[in-house]
Amino acid sequence: MTAPVLYRHLFGPGPTNPYPEATAALGLPLLGHLDPEFIARMDRVNAGLRTLWGTQNERTMPLSATGSAGMEAAFVNTLQDGDVAVIAVNGLFGERMCDVAARCGAEVVRVDHDYGTPVDTQRVLEAHPNPTVIAAVHAETSTGVRSDLSAIGANKGEALLIMDAVTSIGGMKVEADAWGVDVAYAGTQKCIGVAPGLAPFTFSDRAFERRVEKPQSWYLDLGLLGGYASGASGGKRAYHHTAPVSMVASLEAGIDRILGEGLEKVQSRHEQAGASLQAGLQEMGLELFAAEGHRLPQLTSVRVPEGVDSASVRSFLLQEYNLEIGAGVGQFADSVWRIGLMGPNANPASVALILTALKDALSRA
Repeated sequence: MTAPVLYRHLFGPGPTNPYPEATAALGLPLLGHLDPEFIARMDRVNAGLRTLWGTQNERTMPLSATGSAGMEAAFVNTLQDGDVAVIAVNGLFGERMCDVAARCGAEVVRVDHDYGTPVDTQRVLEAHPNPTVIAAVHAETSTGVRSDLSAIGANKGEALLIMDAVTSIGGMKVEADAWGVDVAYAGTQKCIGVAPGLAPFTFSDRAFERRVEKPQSWYLDLGLLGGYASGASGGKRAYHHTAPVSMVASLEAGIDRILGEGLEKVQSRHEQAGASLQAGLQEMGLELFAAEGHRLPQLTSVRVPEGVDSASVRSFLLQEYNLEIGAGVGQFADSVWRIGLMGPNANPASVALILTALKDALSRA
């Protein structure tokens, strides 16, 4: 027996509710992964991703996996035994970068920050005289903090700069080329407003020239992937794997939705929704977690009031309002909530619903 359709307001750290156009595109007739029409679709998607990334990189494509595979692809193609990776850690995903880099055999130089604070450019640049890569998270999903990576890119020297933009792409300004970013990865399930399943990825010529020739991962080998997903090897597309063709169609629809509205307008919509939510939470007497001046508009971290059971509030919101917000991570799992306004959810109606539901939940806590 088929279960009833259940709609959730996905206001957690991701996934978000997708754009309707992206959902509808999942039902388009299936194409073969080497069909000329699908290759043309992939080319359009790659072009759209270049706009979202702010890059001219030829090797810009959606990897056939989630954003975590994008992270892995970034490191396995740039690091091998004995290389040095300087990694800024100001949240869970900086921690995860360290793990992935270490598994590549790299010497990891951590630059630790308090959770809730942005990356300290100077400390990162001074951490090692000649690293192979420098890596940092642009929008830290675990804490709701944004960091300015442009100064790192301008002063990186010979290092390659790797950027995690999972929570920023499509919702706030990302300028990979202007910021000196060599490798960047993201996911579809946040501000791009598409279901999880693909990892938007970009890899500069500079990075490709210095890539690991035979990385430990066959599936994520950019030398092989580029010839299929982006045609970067020139000439005829080379078979690599069977791409998730319906997900690529959905991503095309999501990108078209964003660019049709206007990328700057979409970014402004996210900024306004986040500012409104954060003002409303503070008017309720709640304390925001991320450092002032560095708060993400699309993902707000807020401290759970003393004496309030975090899980009970989240359960109430889910049961009574079909509304999901996220818990914190690590040591902040029970003391922080993470509230996302991403993709189509970045709008005044979502803000009003969240504030009303949370007031109700807290009044009963």
